[in-house]
Amino acid sequence: MMRIFGIVAAMLAAVVLGACQSGGATGQAVQLADHLSVPDTTLPVQSGDVRVGPMDLLEISVFGAPDLDNSYQVDFEGKLKLPLIGSVQAAGYTAAQLATQLEKRLAENYLQDPDVTVRIMETRKRYVTVDGSVSKPGMYPVEGQLTLLQAIALSGGPTDGANPRRVVIFRQIDGKRNAAGFDLREIRKGNAQDPIVYANDIVVVDGSEARRTYGDILRTVPLLALFVLY
Repeated sequence: MMRIFGIVAAMLAAVVLGACQSGGATGQAVQLADHLSVPDTTLPVQSGDVRVGPMDLLEISVFGAPDLDNSYQVDFEGKLKLPLIGSVQAAGYTAAQLATQLEKRLAENYLQDPDVTVRIMETRKRYVTVDGSVSKPGMYPVEGQLTLLQAIALSGGPTDGANPRRVVIFRQIDGKRNAAGFDLREIRKGNAQDPIVYANDIVVVDGSEARRTYGDILRTVPLLALFVLY
């Protein structure tokens, strides 16, 4: 487990170093906290907006083309291989959105006005990583809606050496690593939004334990509840 978080810390350090060299640490905000950007190709935890993820099992049916009706598994890269049209990006779409994409592909050369139905039969468990100055650092499954406070609670809460005024969420948006800083005290008081946490996010609580692993990385993230490039 320590080796895993050491690798994560090294990756984040490399990302921050590159950002500092390119001005990313003071880069432009991606979006305001009230409408935080969702990550790439992962399962959103908002009710009614379940998206396809890598290794999910899908049931696909095409009206009038029973030879295409079957169960298909998304690969590790989030792609789906179907007869006639070949490889299609599936991860990141809802079932309805993916059905629309498949209809477009089938309509290009194969079927007239295709009607496709996609149903997510099985989803692979997704995890959020909680690290830094928390009692039980680890990877925790995302099931249903999960907020930042709830994610930290899963890890046993901040340690005595934690700095609750600085908690950072690292998230991939549009293929790039982003980060946003939050103040847990203000969230608990109701003065700031408790943001939604997504699978594949990395949540790091600042503090004495975190600094031994992450050094000054966390201090470079502005506490503006904005996602900036890192």
